[in-house]
Amino acid sequence: MADHMLRLPALEVRQGSRRIYCFAVDGKRLHEFAAVSRIRRDSEDHLQGYQRPEVANHIRAIQRYLESENPMLPNALVLAFDSRVRFEPLAPSVGVNYSVSGELVVPIDETLEDDQKPAWVVDGQQRSAAIREADISEFPVAAVGFIADEAEQRAQFILVNNTKPLPKGLIHELLPDTNGKLPPAYARRQLPAVLMTRLNGTFQGPFYRAIATPTSPDGYIKDNSILKMIEHSLYEGALYQYRDPADGAGDVDQMLLHLNTYWGLVRDAFPEAWAQPPRLSRLTHGVGIQAMGFIMDYLTEDLSPKDIGAAVNEGLKRIEQGAAWTGGTWNFGGGEARKWNSLQNTPNDVRLLTNGLLRLVNQEILF
Repeated sequence: MADHMLRLPALEVRQGSRRIYCFAVDGKRLHEFAAVSRIRRDSEDHLQGYQRPEVANHIRAIQRYLESENPMLPNALVLAFDSRVRFEPLAPSVGVNYSVSGELVVPIDETLEDDQKPAWVVDGQQRSAAIREADISEFPVAAVGFIADEAEQRAQFILVNNTKPLPKGLIHELLPDTNGKLPPAYARRQLPAVLMTRLNGTFQGPFYRAIATPTSPDGYIKDNSILKMIEHSLYEGALYQYRDPADGAGDVDQMLLHLNTYWGLVRDAFPEAWAQPPRLSRLTHGVGIQAMGFIMDYLTEDLSPKDIGAAVNEGLKRIEQGAAWTGGTWNFGGGEARKWNSLQNTPNDVRLLTNGLLRLVNQEILF
């Protein structure tokens, strides 16, 4: 039950079938009904929130400015409301048919935890934090709000921050739980991001908690390396068979089974190299992940997950004969040899290692 209702003069603006609300509010009161929803995973590994952590130095700089003489923050904060917030029109529009004046009615309940409040800060996290901490009695700010569920809020957060240096890892983790139209580059990565998230959360799977993401900070395999490997396989490799090229959808469970089966065999074939971070192992390095991804496509294209073992194990035995994941030298034939840790995550080195692995796969077993 709300303690009371905060009524904010507002302008409802219609954009097609959608509504946004322009209003002003004392920034010191934002915390009463709005929270910064920081990204995390719950006990069932479901994504919660979508914001990046606060940047303390930036907040302190804004705070000092707010405490100076005649500060001004002209840019509007962006807030996402849930269905508990409503708009009440007060007067019909005059002269235009796309805006109506009225009041936003926001429930205030000071007993609620942050994740239960009716509003989230989509853009303006650090400004709102600086206002909260500043030694000032009030500071009215302009704001724009919209009413939506959390999946759409994530989409808006990505779009609002599309031209800012938003960490790619944060975007990659948000994409699987995001609805709405996204920029083409993000839309192409949405299904790979779904698969990466599921791989990272598959208990006892080869990638379980091994992929570094905002909610898996102890992971040691770069998320971008996994995404590149999956994306290539989806469009040109072994995972293509599970995809509908017309709409881009696919059988995620079969894709996940295919990936976990193959990479589980890789982990079991090279346990020491798999357990090491990229600086100590080229198997978990971007160059190794991508090259072994190409080997997955070569060995398992058009195979079902149940047939992968027979096709892959022999190839992995052949790779073992010449592998230099954690030490020694790769001999690529034609007189070309490279020290194990000289291989870098570049297109040329990925191509070089892939071709070297293919030579090993196709050679005769020597034992």
